[in-house]
This record gives sequence, C-alpha cells and structure tokens, in this order.
Amino acid sequence: MASVGNSIEQATNWLREGYPVAIPTETVYGLAANACREDALIRVFEAKKRPLFDPLIVHLPTVSSILPYAKDIPRLAFDLWERYSPGPLTLVLPKSEKLPDLLSSGLPTAGFRIPDHPVALQVLNAIDFPLAAPSANLFGRVSPTTAAHVLDQLGDHIPYILDGGPCNVGLESTIIDLSGPEPILRREGGIPSQSIEEEFKITLERPVHAFRLHDGFVPSAGTLDNHYAPKVPLICYHNNEELTNIVSRLSSMQPDPNNRTVGKPPTREPTLGMLRFQSDIPDYFRDLCDENKLGDLRNVEILSPSGDLKEAARNLFAAMRSLEEGCDLILAEQAPEHGLGLAINDRLRRASVKGAPH
Repeated sequence: MASVGNSIEQATNWLREGYPVAIPTETVYGLAANACREDALIRVFEAKKRPLFDPLIVHLPTVSSILPYAKDIPRLAFDLWERYSPGPLTLVLPKSEKLPDLLSSGLPTAGFRIPDHPVALQVLNAIDFPLAAPSANLFGRVSPTTAAHVLDQLGDHIPYILDGGPCNVGLESTIIDLSGPEPILRREGGIPSQSIEEEFKITLERPVHAFRLHDGFVPSAGTLDNHYAPKVPLICYHNNEELTNIVSRLSSMQPDPNNRTVGKPPTREPTLGMLRFQSDIPDYFRDLCDENKLGDLRNVEILSPSGDLKEAARNLFAAMRSLEEGCDLILAEQAPEHGLGLAINDRLRRASVKGAPH
C-alpha cells in the first residue's frame, strides 16, 4: 500500500529510481514519473491500466526548462506561456529526441505544461528531468482531486502519494495544439478557450472528431470519448423539462414488480444520484420519482449554490466520486455553456458515454 505524506525528499527519491509518484497540481493529482525513462513510463501505463496509444503530458517548472524537449516552437506558444503559465494550460508541440516515443504514443508531438502548485514546482525544481504526469487514477475513471482519491484507486500500485491538499482548480488543463499551421483546441479545461480567443484575437479550430482516434493515434492526452467516467452510468440533461422526460423513459424501463421469476426476489428500486449545478431538485421531481418507483433521491450534490463556475469546476470530480459510491445511476445537470462551463460539460458528456440508458 502506498505511503501518504508531504516529504519532497521521499517523492523525488522514488522518481529518481524510476517509480511513479502521485503529486498534487492545481488541476488534479498527477501520477508523475521520469518522462525520459521508458521503464518509468511503462510503470505509469501499468499502474493506471492506461492503453499505450494514449499520450502523456510533460510537466516542467519554467519555460526555459521546456526548450530542450520541444522544437519548432511558434511565437504564440511563448505569448501563451507568458500570460497563462504557471497554470492549467497544455501546449502540444513537436518534441525533441530527448523524449521517448512511448511518452507520445508514437506521435512526433507532445503536450507541455507548467503546473501552478507550490508542491509540484518544488518537486520539479528538485530534479533534473521532466515529469510525465497523467491524472493519478485508473484509466477512464473520475479524476482525483485529493490524496485520498488517489489512495482509493492506486494505493496498491504505487509507492508514494505526496499530499498537497485539495486541488484548487479541479479540472484538467486546457489543451491547445500548436504543432500545425493553425491552433487547435484539443480539450476544454481550466482556462476557458473563449478567454484565450478574446485576449489573443485568435480562432481555435475545433475538429468535429476531436475526441476520437486518428489513424490509430490519440491527438493528445485526455481526448477520448469514454473518459472521466464514474463506476455507475451517468445521464446528462440541460434543464428540468429534459430531466422530467428522462424520468419518463426510465419509468418505462422498470421491470413489472408483479412479474416475478419463481425463486428470485423482485428487482429492487434503483438508487438515483443527482448532480446539480446551482439549485436543489424541485419538489415535484421528488414526487414524480416516488410515483414511478424510481428510487431514493437522498443523494444530491450541488456544485455551486452561488452559481460560481470556478467553484463548480473545483467540486465536480469530488461530487461525482461521492455519488458513484452510493448510487446505481447519476443524473447530471449541465452547467451554463460559457467560460469554465464548457469544460465542466465536456467532462460530463464524456462521463455519460459509458453505458448510460438514453
């Protein structure tokens, strides 16, 4: 079982030996390992059960420390780093030969970022190599925002978890691909893409199939359809009217309690979890669920009672984890489609891909 502590020395000793260590960042906890050692990278893929076709993001402490590992860096990259780094921004750039192909899943590019967390920066400044650090969870599952979340999923697979407290952003980094002629938004994240476009007077391309495999490769980390998924099915909805329609569909799918198989107990009512953006569920909806025997609705998580998108983003993954432990199905209200709401909804939509009845 992994040790949990706040020793930079222990963390860096394990990293120098080629073992993965969980470290805090402002976005989520990352499973860090030496980005230049293939044996260390393999341990990351094995611990996370992550497929080798899904590339990793490289973490470094400064812009100057990135330069030996990237090449053909455009002026826009330096402008974005000056404005948003350290911070939740990842830039995809052509990589140098110092980084193994295993890190980039065979692609000639890699994602680079400078995390905005004092503990992560202490670690990076104490070593002389970059860190590959995907989220410290099992592949495809809800991302961890506390050391306890990491221990729950990876405690049996890694030696050390560096505890830096809860993550203050709570969503992964925004990914912009600068490896081609036009900048491409690969993933919404902790910096709203709209803000970047407005400030820099640029247009980010948004490929229709940005979250799918391209010729057997993933264009960047965290861009697969089925990602950020809880252990139980999740269904997204936009408003209370759409929620009512979902309940009607679920009601029609319920087994007839009078149609029992001899020797088998009747199917129990499911336990529903509700993820709400700002307000509690309306009273009429509770009554509707009771009438249709759709189960217990005591499990409700509200992301931000004040409607603050930053607070909602910070609480998203912890709320999903809380609901998945006590529910058979999660009904998740989407956030407003602007600013960080775009990143929140991106995570919810991809969490809903896996096995949710629609």
